[in-house]
Amino acid sequence: MLLQTTYQSPLGPVILLARADQLVGLWFVGQKYQGSQYDLDQITSGENQILQQTKNWLTAYFAGDNPQIAQLQLAPEVTPFRQQVLTVLAQIPQGQVLTYGEIAKKMSAVSQHPVSPRAVGGAVGHNPISIIIPCHRVVGSDGSLTGYAGGLDRKVALLAHEGFDQKVLAHGRIK
Repeated sequence: MLLQTTYQSPLGPVILLARADQLVGLWFVGQKYQGSQYDLDQITSGENQILQQTKNWLTAYFAGDNPQIAQLQLAPEVTPFRQQVLTVLAQIPQGQVLTYGEIAKKMSAVSQHPVSPRAVGGAVGHNPISIIIPCHRVVGSDGSLTGYAGGLDRKVALLAHEGFDQKVLAHGRIK
């Protein structure tokens, strides 16, 4: 059974979605692809252990801590390719970024098949567990702050929160 709740983040309300003891979704209210394949209007609001753990994780993150992803049981319901992309995203340390091309190269090295940065971009854009699986840490090949389903303003705020220079971010790219 799915349960949802809302967390009031400094960047606006966030919808959390869980199945039993696994987090399956985390979206800013109103973001692109909100709810993904789920009909959130049909899902009961409530609390359970994973939803409370996720709220605690988010509180620690927004307080300036660096909580570990491993603290949470994440279960994004995505295709195998998208799961591979999310696995790479989950390994990007706080305060660092990767480009879509770098992610594609990492995946190509593992699979021994070419992976398109464009395909990576599609998977990153559809990340169903934002913030925790840090899709905001992905930039264009020239360091440009490309799109973010939660809004470019939130991407900038998340990167600034993680220590990126706001003057650099104001120019729309990371050097």
